Amino acid sequence: MASTDLVVRGLRKEYPTPGDPLIIIAGVSFEMKAGEALAIMGPSGSGKSTLLYILGTLETPTSGSVSVGSRDPFSLGESDLASFRNEQVGFIFQEHHLLPQCSALENVLIPTMAPSSVQSPAESKDRALKLLDRVGLSDRVDHRPAELSGGERQRVAIARALVNKAPLILADEPTGNLDRHTADAVADLILELHREENTILITVTHSLDLAQRFPQRAELTDGNLVFAAGN
Repeated sequence: MASTDLVVRGLRKEYPTPGDPLIIIAGVSFEMKAGEALAIMGPSGSGKSTLLYILGTLETPTSGSVSVGSRDPFSLGESDLASFRNEQVGFIFQEHHLLPQCSALENVLIPTMAPSSVQSPAESKDRALKLLDRVGLSDRVDHRPAELSGGERQRVAIARALVNKAPLILADEPTGNLDRHTADAVADLILELHREENTILITVTHSLDLAQRFPQRAELTDGNLVFAAGN
């Protein structure tokens, strides 16, 4: 995988109100390189998920810039932006968002079905099967989400996030719905695969235990991102 940098400059997000604007993100700037991992914490409503969704181009900033691999996704048209998101960003959500009618394998393959996919169908299926094996689900590829445990469903979601070899992986409370034992296993897996794939990994979480597993940590408070000492 080619090395990719994430560069965030003066990122700001605000919403209009009858009075002064509601400021969610107040001017966040930071940089990350391939192979780096960051956990972002903050109180409920602090804007953690909003920041993550802007980085993943699911929301647009009021001002500021995001560059992934020297490309500004917000300068792209709608079609090119969709292609960019599919190729460059892998999402892991608290709610796994698996399609209930599809098998584990079919769910993992969904991102590869976009016209912009650079892998052939055969290559995509081979990578999907290898990822499902890597996350411990080689014997569950034909099972639908209802036939899987919560931890297994989240493992499918992890494989789906990685199937297109996206350089930027964004995780929103990835262990939030799991019991402690399963959450620990999923956290270990996310970090192991991040290292193996040499991605940029950013997670937002309420879990101090999860955040402490990350080499870089920051807190979003009053719209500002404050990095922990030593980061």
